[in-house]
Amino acid sequence: MKRYLSLCWLIFLCCTGSAGAKEYRIGALYWSMNIPGQVAMRKGLEDEHARINSAAGKTGDATVVLEGRVAGDGEEGIERQIKQMRELIDTGIDLLIVQPTDNAALSAPLRQANSAGIPVIAYDQYISGGTLTAYRTSDNYQAGYLDGEYISSRFSKEKEMQVILVEYPHVSSTAERVDGFLDALNKSGKKYRIVKSYTAVEPVSGKKAGEDIVHDFPAKGSIDVVFTVNDGGGLAVVDVLAAAGRDEIQVATIDGDPLSVANIKAGRLTVIDSAQYCGPLGAEAMKAGYAVLLGKKPPYHALVPVFPITIETLKMYRGWSGPVAENFIKPWESVSPEWRGSLKVLQN
Repeated sequence: MKRYLSLCWLIFLCCTGSAGAKEYRIGALYWSMNIPGQVAMRKGLEDEHARINSAAGKTGDATVVLEGRVAGDGEEGIERQIKQMRELIDTGIDLLIVQPTDNAALSAPLRQANSAGIPVIAYDQYISGGTLTAYRTSDNYQAGYLDGEYISSRFSKEKEMQVILVEYPHVSSTAERVDGFLDALNKSGKKYRIVKSYTAVEPVSGKKAGEDIVHDFPAKGSIDVVFTVNDGGGLAVVDVLAAAGRDEIQVATIDGDPLSVANIKAGRLTVIDSAQYCGPLGAEAMKAGYAVLLGKKPPYHALVPVFPITIETLKMYRGWSGPVAENFIKPWESVSPEWRGSLKVLQN
């Protein structure tokens, strides 16, 4: 009888790998592979997934199978992501990590996941409606604010800045960036006027926004500042403005695309790019998801800092993948002179 029980135990170990070890399935819903910052976020998430499995293989802890889906851009991407999320829920996935294409569109599938008892981690953007288990994003308000205070420092109090916004109101991150930018302009005490707004978030809409700006404001000196909510659309805006010879315009943008950094180095319109730490952001989403699967309670809402790339700070920035820079004193006028590179927990 003892030999029989021992044999059964050996068979069990062979089938399961080790006593108590478990394999979880995580569905990862990505937005776009046409926006380089989002590609870097995906890489950070998947690198962290590989690190987790490597460590688990040594300790005998639970491992993770990652099942990725890419939604794509535009309205079709939004509809595709709704379908992808519902399909993964129907397969009985253990946890979902989602980069939403739209804040409101995923409300119904989020509630479906809630009803099925499937935890959902959102990163980069929020999902309104339903209940998230955790939320990770860049400090988007900080990104806009850094742009606004730096731009303000480059103009005198006598000058009224003529400002154009290139925004994207469909997701929380880009809306927060505009809020931060405008708040910084207001707190600076400098005069400004928003002369027009355009919508762009990826290269095609960015090119159109740039062409519309040149058409609507053909005279040199009619625009002082263009603020773009991301490099996905903003780089195309810069290309169009540069081709039109509009080098009098100062561009403030967000994301930290290497091409935008090159523009700052070359003095090509862009003067500040508040860069996301895209790799660390994706990694933080994966860390939170794994912690939840292990029965832990990670912070509910935490922000990854953004870095203000300017001609003065270039040497301190190490790129999208990190590491996050050390704290430093900003070399421009600011109501909060020290930049800090720590994760900001807003809600436990």
